[in-house]
Amino acid sequence: MNQESIPTQAAKRVFPAFDLANLLRSTFAPEPGQRICVLIDLPEPADARGFAFLKNPELTIQKNAVSFFHEPLHQRVMSELGLQGGGFYAYRVTGGSNLDLPDEAFTPEGACVSLERDVYPHHDIILCISTYSATAPLTAFAKKHGFRGATLHGVNHTILRTGLAVSYDDVSIDAEKMRLGMTGADWVEIDFLHNGTTHTLRLDLGGQEAQKSHGLCRGSEPDVANLPAGEIYFVPTGAEGHFPMRYEDGTIGLMHVAGGRIQRAELLNGDSSVVEAHNAKLSSDPVTGELGELGFGTQILPVSGRDIQDEKIRGTIHVATGRSDHLGGSLTPDKFAEHHNATHDDILFAPHKTSEILVTQARMRRNGETVVLIENYEPSSYINGLLR
Repeated sequence: MNQESIPTQAAKRVFPAFDLANLLRSTFAPEPGQRICVLIDLPEPADARGFAFLKNPELTIQKNAVSFFHEPLHQRVMSELGLQGGGFYAYRVTGGSNLDLPDEAFTPEGACVSLERDVYPHHDIILCISTYSATAPLTAFAKKHGFRGATLHGVNHTILRTGLAVSYDDVSIDAEKMRLGMTGADWVEIDFLHNGTTHTLRLDLGGQEAQKSHGLCRGSEPDVANLPAGEIYFVPTGAEGHFPMRYEDGTIGLMHVAGGRIQRAELLNGDSSVVEAHNAKLSSDPVTGELGELGFGTQILPVSGRDIQDEKIRGTIHVATGRSDHLGGSLTPDKFAEHHNATHDDILFAPHKTSEILVTQARMRRNGETVVLIENYEPSSYINGLLR
């Protein structure tokens, strides 16, 4: 039976208008009287005073935080849901994905506050709309101080009108169907085709329970949802093989993996200095190459240009290097030689992002059988069967 491609399905899908109250109900099911606040990051946090940063046209994420989160909270959402608080705090941009957050923050009134002393302990729900993902550090703070939260880095208008406009009850149902069909996997092998040559990466999973990012963060337990949500993920127990990786400038390197880590990178195309810099980092701080996540998207969504949504698209696959403690892994910031290296960096493979690299097949060994998960960036009949 022929099935429309994921991009075609996404183009035909009709999304409801974004509504913050609906998002909060869907994700948190908040109770009246609970306190909520918004965090953002800024190059100069003191520019939060009087919302001076809104004059900078480059700070689109932070402007969206005001227009679609802070202002609606005060205009109607807090009264509609019976919430309290509504504070707004800006911390200094960290410069890397999932790096620890600074403690100092500023308010629109010009006050300088401590996040650990003045913000985290006094809120039930914290929304972090930032340049870089803050999921790992905010999860650690949530467990320490008892709040629930959501990280929404890179929010743009496509994400607002699609990935954040969905019902996360529906997302959770699909994610659970896919999770049940993948949990307990022994390994996943991925074939990558670049310039006529196939490279294969094998990620050992050790029969572990698959986890899901499904957008629901309800109840009283401390937790942080990464939104938009919709993925199945594992923390690999080991990895061997090779895979091509596209650097930010377009350079393509071949990652040589052994013992669960990228041991070295080899130039395939582009700027040799980029690969040399990567190898220097791997040599000086070896844990930066550790493969700490394997993820599969579960949703039918349009491409947003931001990995936070695009890695949630069904048919895409991503691996990540670095910090893994927020996913249940053992790699914590203290194990890195340099603090600024303690990031968690997703490497997304998708048609729009890595057009030079084709994932010809991803297959899984589970319960004594090998099944195909993805072929040429399309979910297999096995995955489609799970989601019927």
